Amino acid sequence: LGDVYKRQRASMALGRYPWQNEHAGNHAAIWPGKLATFPDLLEDAGYLVGYTGKGVDPFQHGLGGRDTNPAGNEYNGIRIDPKPRRGILPVDYAKIFAAFLDEKNPDQSFLFWYGGKEPHRSFDPGSGLRAGKNLDEVQVPPFLPDTQEVRRDLLDYALEIEWFDQHLARMIALLEERGELENTLIIVTSDNGMAFPSAKATSYEYGLHVPLAVSWGDNIKSGQVVKELVSLLDIYPTLFDLLDLPLPAERPVEGKSLAGILSAPPGTSTEPIREAVYAGRERHSSARWLNLGYPQRTIRTDRYLYVWNFHPERWLAGSPEKFDENGERATAFHDVDQASSHSKVANAVLVDNRKDPSIAPFFELGYGKRPQEELFDIAVDPGCTNNLANDSAYASIRNRLKTMLFDRLKETDDPRVVGPNPDIFESYRRYSPIRTFPEPDWVATADPKMLEHLLATLEENNEPIEPPNAIGDWGLRMGRWELVKTGKNNWKLFNIENDPEKTRDLSEQKYRVV
Repeated sequence: LGDVYKRQRASMALGRYPWQNEHAGNHAAIWPGKLATFPDLLEDAGYLVGYTGKGVDPFQHGLGGRDTNPAGNEYNGIRIDPKPRRGILPVDYAKIFAAFLDEKNPDQSFLFWYGGKEPHRSFDPGSGLRAGKNLDEVQVPPFLPDTQEVRRDLLDYALEIEWFDQHLARMIALLEERGELENTLIIVTSDNGMAFPSAKATSYEYGLHVPLAVSWGDNIKSGQVVKELVSLLDIYPTLFDLLDLPLPAERPVEGKSLAGILSAPPGTSTEPIREAVYAGRERHSSARWLNLGYPQRTIRTDRYLYVWNFHPERWLAGSPEKFDENGERATAFHDVDQASSHSKVANAVLVDNRKDPSIAPFFELGYGKRPQEELFDIAVDPGCTNNLANDSAYASIRNRLKTMLFDRLKETDDPRVVGPNPDIFESYRRYSPIRTFPEPDWVATADPKMLEHLLATLEENNEPIEPPNAIGDWGLRMGRWELVKTGKNNWKLFNIENDPEKTRDLSEQKYRVV
């Protein structure tokens, strides 16, 4: 039901494709302050807005001129000590939601963003088995080898999903206890595809097709399964439609309201709202020479998925090797979490055993170089294991989908297609650790003009930085926040908008702001 790429937190909050969101279409970049999200606009309309766990991250919000996360005000102050196991964020999401509700006025509307860190890697190895789960009940995706190690890793993944679900259940119970459940619209989806090769950080079916469930008391009849092509870009216009709020005119959303689908009586048919959904990716991690990304664009219909890889000379999952801290070559593949860990997780198993004939085909699917065009019949091949792009029997389908895809990219001003600089995303700085990689083989045979243009783009500095205001040598002020140094490594944080006398230190609660 849901479909959008890894940068979906930004795309969902803005209602626009990642290639329309400038720096916010990349990973760990600046968030341009001019990009207002639906939480921003709901807060302006009087809603109490907040988030717990992960908001719209990872971005440098402050450097772009914001004083809050694009998901709203941070609520992460109630911790779990000790945490139940490795891999769990020690934040009590459900208790935080209760504290958030306590803060709002009795008649005030609210928007709460529950961004569970789980099931992001790393997982606690063997935790699924220790919890009583059974290896024989695991359904192994078609792009992974069916081994005991892979099944165990999938159990650990499932246990982390259950942790997310448990907090969600506690939140729903709290709403019911307070008499708010029937009047609260609840939308549940996934942060991204499952954290395995051929899924997360790719534009294939298991990277794009994420869960989507919606509840709203008697306004939506429960128990329905709707087989409609929708996108997480649709959440923004759906909310504003249901709330009768005007959509922004400056940067029109690309999603479509789902209000008609949600309100339709069970069993009735409605006109499809679209023929296809579209998605894309740029840079996911520091995974290649000179921090290059892997630009993909995808169209997904009810039957087929077509991918255009702009730079098939690059490795799908990042360069195979990097330079470690000693300058020695080491295993990389950093566009797949923990691929270079040499542990027993599925991702590393594929890398470490890639020369094994029984593992090699799965390694190629998740890590190898891909052709420029890919076409998959997801009705019979949801794992996207059989590329039909060069099959003459599918030539007309391939050509039609390619035309539809590039027409849409032109309509939405994708720089990769309409310019003026197709490589602009490569110039956006990454504000997370940068790795060093050997020069790839393709450089020696690259078109000199293309290479010259790429290198020139990488040297550009177009960061929309808005530094905070210094207050002497002891603090900073930005928007509603004032950060004051109180010792060698100690700081206090005040919301000078709500607390001008600076009586309440928020540094423990708002640690991301600090």
